[in-house]
Amino acid sequence: MGISIEELNSMQIDVLKEIGNIGAGNAATALAKMLDRKIDMNVPKVEILEFKEVAELLGGAEVPVCGIYFRVEGDISGSIMFLLPLKSSKVLANMIMLKEDESEIFDEIDQSALQEIGNILSGSYVSSLSSLTGLSIKISIPSLAIDMAGAILSVPIIQFGQVGDHVLLIETEFHEDKNDVKGFFFLIPDAESFEILLKSLGVLQ
Repeated sequence: MGISIEELNSMQIDVLKEIGNIGAGNAATALAKMLDRKIDMNVPKVEILEFKEVAELLGGAEVPVCGIYFRVEGDISGSIMFLLPLKSSKVLANMIMLKEDESEIFDEIDQSALQEIGNILSGSYVSSLSSLTGLSIKISIPSLAIDMAGAILSVPIIQFGQVGDHVLLIETEFHEDKNDVKGFFFLIPDAESFEILLKSLGVLQ
C-alpha cells in the first residue's frame, strides 16, 4: 500500500497543484489550437478532496453532467474523469461544430466532438505530467456518458473496484468571446501510483 493523498504534506500538495496549473495551461493552448480561436483561462482552482465530496461540488448526485472517462496506464495507473455541466458541454460542442444550439439534447456528432475535446484536454494534462516526471503515462480511448453525477462517478468504482478515497481536482474555466466553459478534471491515482508520482517529482524520499 503506497502513500495516500490525505498523508501528503503541504510541499507535496503545492507540487501537485503546480502540475495542475501547468496542465490546465497546456490544455487551454491545445483547445485554442484545435478551435483556431483565442481561449482565455482563469487560474485553475486545484485542490484535494474526498471522492464522496465530488458530487456535491457538481451540484449534487442528481444533477445531470457530461462525463469523459479514461483509464491511465504505464508507469502509474489510475483514472481520469473530465466532468462538465450540461450547459458547458453544449457550449463546447457548439464551438467545435460552429453552430448555435441551446437545447440539452446531444446528438452523435455533439458526443463525438466532446469525446475529441476530452481526448485533447486529457492528453495535454498527461503529457505535462509525463514531461515533468519523466514517467511513461498513457491514456485509454475515452468513454463518454451523459447522466446524473452520482451515476457517472460510480463508473471507476464499478469497473476497477476500490478507488482512492481522495482525488486531485483541477477546476478550470475557459472563456472564448462571450462563451464560458467550466470543467472539472479529476485525477484518481491508484494507491501505489501516488508514491511513484511523488518520488519522480523529487518530493518523496
